[in-house]
Amino acid sequence: MKAARFYGPGDIRIDDVPEPTTQPGTVKVEVEWAGICGTDLHEYLEGPIFAPTADAPHPLTGESVPITLGHEFAGVVAEVGAGVDRVRVGDRVAVEPYIICGTCDACTQGRYNVCATLGFVGLSGYGGGFAQYVVAQERWVHPLGDLGTDVGALIEPLAVAYHAVRLSGVTPGQTALVFGSGPIGLVTTAALRAAGVEEVVVVEPAQVRKAKAPVAGATHVLDPTTTDVVAEVHELTKGRGADVSFECAGIDAVLASAIRSTRAGGTVVNVAIWGHEASVAMNDLVFREVNVLGSLAYANDHPATIEMVASGKVDPFQFITGRIELDDIVAKGFDELISNKEENVKILVRP
Repeated sequence: MKAARFYGPGDIRIDDVPEPTTQPGTVKVEVEWAGICGTDLHEYLEGPIFAPTADAPHPLTGESVPITLGHEFAGVVAEVGAGVDRVRVGDRVAVEPYIICGTCDACTQGRYNVCATLGFVGLSGYGGGFAQYVVAQERWVHPLGDLGTDVGALIEPLAVAYHAVRLSGVTPGQTALVFGSGPIGLVTTAALRAAGVEEVVVVEPAQVRKAKAPVAGATHVLDPTTTDVVAEVHELTKGRGADVSFECAGIDAVLASAIRSTRAGGTVVNVAIWGHEASVAMNDLVFREVNVLGSLAYANDHPATIEMVASGKVDPFQFITGRIELDDIVAKGFDELISNKEENVKILVRP
């Protein structure tokens, strides 16, 4: 079968690889759509980052580059292994792409998203969504019901947002602040509105991205290049500050602004994956007892995310900005996202 495999910086090739086989307790999924994630882009431009290398194979998969990419994907069940009873052949499903040990402290707490040896299908081995078939353990395969598989490919990034919103503890009637209107910022905005938060302020300098924020649910959009964000947020909230802020950019100045824009006793949720060690003015936290919370991916959030979309609380189609074939994944996928970063949110690939 065909698969898009990562070899190194700027080097993704369409290879012919063996089709995976079903084992007891596993499900074989024929992938119909897979999204290109920012993590995939970072690997393409600067990797290996998360992708394991020959001198350090992933401890659970034993694999190293070249690896098949793609961890945001959905498809149709093609085959089930012995003992599988939650899904049947022909079901539309989304795959939660985890590879975990199941025995470390985090896993035994139910926080498997921070497993000590965490890996992802599509980054750490065991195939990936940029291939015709993937085999996954039954626990990671989630029925989509009446949702299409194009929408199913968006469940993974939406689950990232759902998880961050859930961890934040934000409630209807509170004010939320989202820094960044890229893909994760937009889905976080949508998840906040789906959770009943009526006031969602988005901070974004790029003109094209600013225009996307109200569609996702932003009630106010602030441009940090022309507006004193901290002062404006306090003005909008009658001097209190935001109840919860979400840092979706991974930039020191943005984190500082998020902390200073958050009310005393409020919470800043860091959703971004940082490319450098962050600088934090600790007294901005201490003097107002602001909480900073890390949020990584998702844990037990896929069913609720699917329900959030199925109920109509989020319009997933607003995030799809392109659909391409696997053979075009570099020119019309990765290169397009790099060249036209602001215009695109999610490009879907059909393997």
